[in-house]
Amino acid sequence: MAEEFVSELIQPVAGSFDRRAMSRAEPGLPGRFRWRGQEYTVIEVLRAWKQSGPDRDGSGQMYLRKHWYEVRTDRGLIMKIYFERQGRSPGAARKRWWLYAISRQED
Repeated sequence: MAEEFVSELIQPVAGSFDRRAMSRAEPGLPGRFRWRGQEYTVIEVLRAWKQSGPDRDGSGQMYLRKHWYEVRTDRGLIMKIYFERQGRSPGAARKRWWLYAISRQED
């Protein structure tokens, strides 16, 4: 299965977030999202992990930066998506969910 780098925003479908994760102060993985005009449904979470990094002001403290998920969708794709804890630009509150890469399942 070859992985294709994407690095594009995805748009979570309102009301499809994992509320249990949100109750633990984690991002609620959207059960459905839109990418390039198509809607995708998450049917299975294959892996989940976190990424930390140093504080941006140089204090040396470590902070949680991203929540990563590898998911299988209803369209037969394996997608790596992540949630960015702090947006990188103005208006970043709406730019936190990203599609990092996709893999197509081989028959």
